[in-house]
Amino acid sequence: MDKFLMYVPTKALFGAGELNNLHKQALPGRRAMLVISNGKSTRVNGYLARTEEQLAKAGVEYFVFDKVEANPLKSTVMAGGAFAREHGCDFVVALGGGSVMDASKAIALMATNGGDLWDYVQSGTGGRKTPERDPLPIVAITTTAGTGSETDSGGVITNPDTHEKTGIVSEKFFPVVAIVDPELMTSVPPKFTAYQGFDALFHSTEGYISNKANLMSDMVAITAIENVGRNLAATVRDGKDLDARAKVAFGNYLSGIQMCVGCCTSEHSLEHAMSAYHQELPHGAGLIMISLAYYEFFIKKGVAPERFVRMAQAMGMTEASKPEDFLTALANLQRECGVDDLKMSDYGITPDEFEKMAKNAMDSMCWLFVNDRVELSVEDCVEIYAKSYK
Repeated sequence: MDKFLMYVPTKALFGAGELNNLHKQALPGRRAMLVISNGKSTRVNGYLARTEEQLAKAGVEYFVFDKVEANPLKSTVMAGGAFAREHGCDFVVALGGGSVMDASKAIALMATNGGDLWDYVQSGTGGRKTPERDPLPIVAITTTAGTGSETDSGGVITNPDTHEKTGIVSEKFFPVVAIVDPELMTSVPPKFTAYQGFDALFHSTEGYISNKANLMSDMVAITAIENVGRNLAATVRDGKDLDARAKVAFGNYLSGIQMCVGCCTSEHSLEHAMSAYHQELPHGAGLIMISLAYYEFFIKKGVAPERFVRMAQAMGMTEASKPEDFLTALANLQRECGVDDLKMSDYGITPDEFEKMAKNAMDSMCWLFVNDRVELSVEDCVEIYAKSYK
């Protein structure tokens, strides 16, 4: 509790309009690989054009790679690494949400190293090799508030051949510069605003009840929970509400820091197993689906009751006095955001997959399970899935 390691070297520019100051920064190269998603929003909303203008002002040549899907795939990362080498890029600019930033970190690694991405994965079927060369430097410009990837040193990639969705982590993945501009988030549709916001919330709720919680992570996590928990519904109702957007973006930024000074727990492993088998399932939606059963499990085990009370209070239930009040606060927020009736079955998940997914979670992202204050068995994980199933 009284020990922590604080290392978050990213220079962050936070606030409305900060994208306009990108050209003033000391950028880490002269030929940028500009990574965006395979969707239309970055172009339609003008964010790509604005970023291109900023890079041109800085005297940086750029090459656009627009192939990244939601829940980014290993094949996309490998194609991105080849693209960076082909164009002689010396740094990466990630413009988009968590998938783009995660993919960019892996692309930056494969741009400078040979072999296959999975050679460097440290769990499951990964080769557990140490890269010979540092990845390309990264500039992260986030257009969503969900993963905190603009802040942290990790990314999550899916290998469809092995049905593994797992992390790559290195201090070398910290972005050199991050732009957190709430203006870029006002165009996110309500449904995805909610999915992303709950992802940010759970990064900190998990950290707050983990066995790695410490003085620094507690301070960061509870502030993140307060900012996301009290403002997410407003951003879902009115995406143009810049004040609420800024507070949720701040909570997301802090949740990224929480993952650096603290940790996440098995909730994230359980969801990654779901979307590893069902590519179209948004990560935040999967987390919402299992969240009530997940936290109820720990409450029933008597885990850190005072922490659940404190989280409920931070979310706005000031009169909270018992751990179960957190479940009420969480259910209320899901209802306010219109995501209280998400169904696993809508994404093709069936109960006969629960054991397979539980074992996958424990193998592919095993390191998060060790952060739980109570050890989960395969049967416990199956029960959480089963209670969440609709």
